[in-house]
Amino acid sequence: MTSRFLKNILTAFVFFAASIPLAQAETIKVGATGGPHAEILEQVKALAAKDGLDIKIIEFDDYQLPNAALVNGDLDANSFQHQPFLDAQVQDRGYPLTSIAKTVIFPIGIYSKKIKSLADLKEGDKVAIPNDPTNGGRVLLLLQANGLLTLRPDAGIKASPLDIVGNPKKLKIVELPAAQLPRSLDDVTAAAINTNYAIEVGLKPDRDALVLEKTDSPYANIIAVRTADKDKPALIKLVKFYQSAEIKAFIKERFGSAVIPAF
Repeated sequence: MTSRFLKNILTAFVFFAASIPLAQAETIKVGATGGPHAEILEQVKALAAKDGLDIKIIEFDDYQLPNAALVNGDLDANSFQHQPFLDAQVQDRGYPLTSIAKTVIFPIGIYSKKIKSLADLKEGDKVAIPNDPTNGGRVLLLLQANGLLTLRPDAGIKASPLDIVGNPKKLKIVELPAAQLPRSLDDVTAAAINTNYAIEVGLKPDRDALVLEKTDSPYANIIAVRTADKDKPALIKLVKFYQSAEIKAFIKERFGSAVIPAF
C-alpha cells in the first residue's frame, strides 16, 4: 500500500468526518425576575451546558409579564412565582400552565427607614404592600399574625384591604407593584418587600426586616411550563439541574437564610 494511497484514504476520511454535522445544544428560554431567581438560573445554566442544554435567561421586572410570555410561546418555562400566585393566574386568566418543580422559598419581610419595630407604628401610618392578589394577601396575613390587623375569617391567601375588619391604628394600606416597594421606603412608614427585590437594593432580610415570614410558609416558588409541554425532555433536564446538590449548595452559600431551597 503506497503512501499516496494512504494519504488519499486519510484525506477522504477527514472530508467525510467534517461533513457530519456536530450535535447542536438544545436551547430553551426561561423567564425570571432579576435578583436571586436570575442568579440561581445562571448557575443552573452553567451545569446544563455540560449536558448539551443551552438555557437562555430572559429577565422581567414585573410579576404580570412572565406568565403571559410563557402562554404566548415566548418562553419555554419561567422561574419567578410561588404556587398560590400561579394558581390565582390560572383561575383568573385561564392560563394553561402548570408547575413541574419546587425551587426556593423567599420569606417576605416588612422593612422601614423610619421605625425600629412594628410596635412603633402610629395611628394613620402608611404601610405599602404588593398589589398582586396573592402577595398582597400574604402580607395582610403577616400583619394580622403580628396583631396589627384583623381580617375576615374566610379571607385566606387572597385577602385584600377590603377584607380588613379590624384596624386599631387606622393604618393606611398602600398597594404598589412589588418591584416598586423598595423605592417606596422613603414615602411610607413601612413596606412589605419580597426577598428577591429586597436583596437587589442591598437589604438583608435576616438583619434588616422588622418581621420576617416564617420559613414553613406555603409559598414555595416553582418552575412553570405550558401544561402541554410538562413532559418534554429538555424541561425535565432543567428540573434535574435546578434541583441538584450543586445548586442547593450555591443557594446556601450565596444567600444564607434569605433564600431557602424547597427541594
